[in-house]
Amino acid sequence: QVQLVESGGGLVQAGGSLRLSCAASGRTFSSYTMAWFRQAPGKEREFVAAIRWNGGSIYYADYADSVKGRFTISMYGAKTTAYLQMNSLKPEDTAVYYCAAKVGGTYSYAGADFGSWGQGTQVTVSS
Repeated sequence: QVQLVESGGGLVQAGGSLRLSCAASGRTFSSYTMAWFRQAPGKEREFVAAIRWNGGSIYYADYADSVKGRFTISMYGAKTTAYLQMNSLKPEDTAVYYCAAKVGGTYSYAGADFGSWGQGTQVTVSS
């Protein structure tokens, strides 16, 4: 089992930036995916970004169309920490952001695919 702890949320004006962190601890795996999801009030949880690793030296990053070009996901520390750099933030980015992790590096980002979740961190973008 993997434990995840997010940090870095807060209040920012539109056009500003925030960086979210997700620290993972527990078991390690030969292939691995960490992802960010978000849920706004009254809306379904949605995929934001993911970074996956299949045991080699290459990481693959994928993004939702709504954040492509503005958000960047990265992984450091022997796959123990994932970051989500969020630039050019918009009011519609306001949500609780959750870090999630799953074993394996397949291109599959349904929430049910992820077995480990963090507690969530609030991001609020004011207009």
